[in-house]
Amino acid sequence: MKPLRLLLATTCLGCVTSHPAAAATHRHTHTRTHSRASASRTTVPQTSSAAHGTTAVAPAAVTRPQAVEAAQSEAIVVLGAGAARETQTISHQAIQEYVPGTSPFKALSKLPGVMFTSSDPLGAYEWSQQIIIRGFDQSRLGFTMDGIPLGNMAYGNDNGLSIGRALQTENNGRATLTQGAGSVGVAASNDLGGALEFTSIDPSDKFGVDVAGTIGSASTWRTFMRVNSGRLRGGGKFYASYSYQDANKWKGDGQQMQQQANAKFVQPLGDNLKLTFFGDWSQHKENDYQDLSLSTINKYGYNIDNITGNYALAKQVAGAYQNYLKTGNTTGVTHDCAGGFGTTNYGDCQDFAYWNSGGFREDVLGYGRLDFRINSRLKGYATVYGHTSQTQDPWASPDVATPDSVGGSPLSIRTTEYDIHREGFISSLSYHIANHTIEGGFWFENNNFEQARRFYPLPLENPPGSLHSYSGAFETQWEGAFNTKTYQVHLQDTWQITHALKLNYGFKSLIADNTARAQSGYYLNTTLPPAYPSGSIESSNGFLPQIGANYRLNRHNEVFADFARNMSVFDNSYTGATSPFATSIAGYNAIKGKIHPEMSYTEELGYRYHDNNIQASLTGYYVEFENRLLQITQGTGIQGNPSVLTNVGGVTARGVDAAFSYEFAPNWSIYASYSFNNSFYNDNVSTGTTVYDTKGKNVVAMPRNLANVQLSYDNGSLWGNVLMQFQDRRTYTYLNDSWVPANDVFNLNVGYRFHSHNWVLRGMDAQINVTNLFDKRYVASVGTNGFEFSDPNHVFATLQAASPRMVFFTLRKHF
Repeated sequence: MKPLRLLLATTCLGCVTSHPAAAATHRHTHTRTHSRASASRTTVPQTSSAAHGTTAVAPAAVTRPQAVEAAQSEAIVVLGAGAARETQTISHQAIQEYVPGTSPFKALSKLPGVMFTSSDPLGAYEWSQQIIIRGFDQSRLGFTMDGIPLGNMAYGNDNGLSIGRALQTENNGRATLTQGAGSVGVAASNDLGGALEFTSIDPSDKFGVDVAGTIGSASTWRTFMRVNSGRLRGGGKFYASYSYQDANKWKGDGQQMQQQANAKFVQPLGDNLKLTFFGDWSQHKENDYQDLSLSTINKYGYNIDNITGNYALAKQVAGAYQNYLKTGNTTGVTHDCAGGFGTTNYGDCQDFAYWNSGGFREDVLGYGRLDFRINSRLKGYATVYGHTSQTQDPWASPDVATPDSVGGSPLSIRTTEYDIHREGFISSLSYHIANHTIEGGFWFENNNFEQARRFYPLPLENPPGSLHSYSGAFETQWEGAFNTKTYQVHLQDTWQITHALKLNYGFKSLIADNTARAQSGYYLNTTLPPAYPSGSIESSNGFLPQIGANYRLNRHNEVFADFARNMSVFDNSYTGATSPFATSIAGYNAIKGKIHPEMSYTEELGYRYHDNNIQASLTGYYVEFENRLLQITQGTGIQGNPSVLTNVGGVTARGVDAAFSYEFAPNWSIYASYSFNNSFYNDNVSTGTTVYDTKGKNVVAMPRNLANVQLSYDNGSLWGNVLMQFQDRRTYTYLNDSWVPANDVFNLNVGYRFHSHNWVLRGMDAQINVTNLFDKRYVASVGTNGFEFSDPNHVFATLQAASPRMVFFTLRKHF
């Protein structure tokens, strides 16, 4: 693997433009099969910094009335007034009300149509992260940060990184969700079901230092520091920040750790140019929670976990399985399990719990952007970016023993390792003439991706720690090098036909060229032939149109409608859920030239109301999802068997999204959202001679009903909110024979901002966060280990237990 490095250079042109309509612009499972076994306030006017977030630093000395005004000036949720499609924005302030280090997806999960789950309280544990919007999982959604593509955010993806590794919580600006389809200008090649556009805050105009510390349940602690330069001679300004986070798992042995640094520099170059540089470094390490089956939960409860602290028991369980492979003796494999193990995960002892598993990631991300304005009509921007990532996902395997010559343990460490080296260019040019704003742009990305499956030895005694990085493999089962070149061109026009009627229409052309080159493996000193195919494949569509209209009935009421057609390109790896190369050589030869990229067709019709105290929206939608790709795998997740990729028909989704916010009294507000989604498969699925009756069955993992209600209070000093989130029942089988029950969960956030001339208290605030307030036990993520056609015995281990009630305390100080 190449060493981690990043070289960024920029000679870019850029601009912030766009009419509000232009600006408003089915979870492929991250299967272990391949990877490893405050309510809304009134809308505020947009400002020139809105695209990059809002700085949250207050002046050093501030009177109480000024502080109240500052605290209440930023809308928590904005429901997309003036946009020609359904869209909402979550503010910087709303994200800061969560525990520092929390994924911004948790704040976005209160928006209509959005389901986000994770088995840890902060939503930062990447194996269990699951976001679904209108039935589309994260592998079919677009994600950007300051316009930079983050990839599809499936676990172990080949083209990006999670938002939590790209940007620290404290530096998150506004985040915008477009549920139906992202703007044609979004740099995403898989946004079938919508797009989430994150932003980073800009440096502040005044010098300042922010420090924060968090402590909480499961021995959680986190420190953060940010230094703002203030405006320098020449007009530039920058910040640099660093955070360190450490927590034990809430059950079992293991840790969740991350350290991260961000830096941003903004330099105006006269009145018509602005140069921006951003850099991110992140090191993320996490130990896994054990995937559970319904049978395990029903018999043993939610607290079953890996046995990282008991190596002797792990060797005993693995030894019984290795003995079975040699002799056929099933004792300790399908019955008489050791150490209290059961057979409720996959029907055997060795998959009930594992000795250890985890994920280690190190990322460097950066971009340079130059915004420019040629004249009052013509604007544009261009961005150069780069990203490198090194990853190792270790998993203690009872299926493969360590050879006697290198350790002799009945266990070994199986890893999936991958490196990402991508660089890209994004540009846009906008011209305003008469009642038209015409905008076009180009996106190119070159992504070199390397991936391997390796096995590392374990000793008979004194094993390494749970977050150990491994080297010296005794086997490389497979290895490959991949290249993806993505080209996207778009053109759109926003036409203000009358004062009340606005039309937005445009299209994009998308091409992705994928190549894969299989490499030889080895076992000890023996070379192994390539296990996976080499080849190339193209995803392309020259005309992906969007058209939308917004009509203002009067000052408070508006209606909108839109249509969008989108394509998702193939994954390019040996583990990707929609990768043609994630199969045997014979399998690839059989499907080459016969499979097609996934497509979606989205229609929306909606209504909005907004005044000084109330925002409301109601949207109905209809989606046709065509050429659905499905990997069909045999065996348990840890075995890592090849899959067969095929187009298995389509999905139809119909639904309604509703959102309402009301500032019903001074300092008090209420926010509510509700979503109804009916997503179902249109076709049966055939695998060989077997036909599965999936036609008319509900889409896996997507609840039919979602609801959120949040009551908030904020007088500028004391603030707090309580949020109730409801998720309907979910299925994890394509035949809908196994379901996870519905759940309703409450979270509490309370804080106090000190306003004082006392040096110690000035610029200080404190907050308490309680997650899962009433200690509800329920299933959080569904499908962490994939989905199956049927699970009549409820032994498929693909569920993650939600964390119990946990409490966190944070103290911040601005100097």
